[in-house]
Amino acid sequence: MKTEQADPKLPSDPGSQADTGPACMDPTCPKHKVLELESLAATVAALKAAGKKVVHCHGVFDLLHVGHIKHLQAARQLGDVLVVTLTQDAHVNKGPHRPAFPDRLRAEALAALSCVDYVAINKWPTAVETIRLLKPDMFVKGLVKGQGKRDHTDAIGAEEQAVAAAGGKLVLTDEETYSASTLINNYLDLFTPETRSFLRTFMQQHTEAEILQHVQAISSMRILIVGEVIIDEYDFCDVMAKANKEPILAARHKRTEKYAGGALAIANHLANFSPNVALLSLIGEQDSQIDFITSKLNSGVHAQFIRKPDSPTITKHRFLEDHSGIKLFEVYTMRNENLGSEQEEAFCAKLEELLPRFDLVLVADYGHGLLTDNAIRLLCKKSKFLAVNAQTNAGNRGFNMISRYPRADFISIDEPEARLETRNQSASLQELVQTIAQRTSCKRLLVTQGKSGTLCYDEATGFCQVPAFAVRIVDRMGAGDAVLALTAPCAALGLPIDVIGFIGNVAGAEACGVIGNKEAIQMVALQRHVSSLLK
Repeated sequence: MKTEQADPKLPSDPGSQADTGPACMDPTCPKHKVLELESLAATVAALKAAGKKVVHCHGVFDLLHVGHIKHLQAARQLGDVLVVTLTQDAHVNKGPHRPAFPDRLRAEALAALSCVDYVAINKWPTAVETIRLLKPDMFVKGLVKGQGKRDHTDAIGAEEQAVAAAGGKLVLTDEETYSASTLINNYLDLFTPETRSFLRTFMQQHTEAEILQHVQAISSMRILIVGEVIIDEYDFCDVMAKANKEPILAARHKRTEKYAGGALAIANHLANFSPNVALLSLIGEQDSQIDFITSKLNSGVHAQFIRKPDSPTITKHRFLEDHSGIKLFEVYTMRNENLGSEQEEAFCAKLEELLPRFDLVLVADYGHGLLTDNAIRLLCKKSKFLAVNAQTNAGNRGFNMISRYPRADFISIDEPEARLETRNQSASLQELVQTIAQRTSCKRLLVTQGKSGTLCYDEATGFCQVPAFAVRIVDRMGAGDAVLALTAPCAALGLPIDVIGFIGNVAGAEACGVIGNKEAIQMVALQRHVSSLLK
């Protein structure tokens, strides 16, 4: 088999090379191998026209290791030229803590290998479009022993079709495999020693396949979400200075983005895990924003809305410094009174009709007037499995306590809410959780603690602490709703409390990696995040 290097007369115009830092004047510098995709396509076309057999590999290549090198060396032996494309940072879907290294550095590391002739950073989430662009003779993937072409998506099948359509073929190498995720999790300081210790212990008790099977089981559940619609409006500004004549901060408005928050966000999360999701919620009669709501709500969610007279749909305006993302202040547009008697009667009638139909009723009580005492009595009496969060926020001034619910099968709240419920700032959180469990007749609770993770309680098995997995935090807003969305069905399925906490903290980390509720958690993203952690 030929192993000669690509024709040195065919490199592309240096002006079209990818941005890999200051120009290198040494013609042997590996940076000269790094090209833009379009330039690489022209180079590949010229090589093929000259009779060269072009082999293409694609991957993340985060923390280049011996397994990668063996795979690339084996691929190089299959043809005359090896081109490698790598996943752009924005499309690395292994959890918010990845990639550990940016695409520019990953490209330079690949280019430094003698077996690699050209490197480019991909523009798309998968290699499909790149294969169509490059039209290689062979597209080479690594074989996962015992699992074959394993992937959480149909990307590999689509890639195989793309290379066949381009006149090439898919080839699997069977080299010794190593896991970059294992090396990163254990040898890079992405996680605290406590988190690494937890993951090692957790993997001794639970397998990746088991956790993924639990997540997939959510698809069999019929889920009803009850709670207020909240529109999250983010106003991005450039802070200028203090105003001349007033002790206030002056800022220049740049842009506004609106996201579907509150119960809408929870419904959107769960619609990606189950085809049987319904929503019963509250919107305003004035300025209902119904067109925005329906445009942002997952089309698979069956939604019904109660309209509150003389009220707008709840909108929370948050003003942020654009560069840092730091929130400056927020303004609520809403009327906080309870439903009137006519609307309450209609709401309770809907509950009477819907509650018997669902395996899980998930209540997101934001304390803005929808969940009246009569509605709560119905929920507690007629829900087959009731999961609740009663949120404390600036709009309910600490009056929205979880003990309003005399019965719950599962509760997820944060530590400030737990301490406010018990009016105790100094006692151990475990003591407070047991008090709340007694008040609500609840046998399973989660209390989120920000960077300290989650305290999980099961009456039968006791307490366990699950660490936080968020490494890069974009925005904490909505993380609690994401935790509730994924843990409630897990609790209804009867999963072990440590598994519930683990899945919840993966969901929370996913949510922390996104601004506000801009994107719902996807099944594939959560699966890959789980896989990345359990290596």
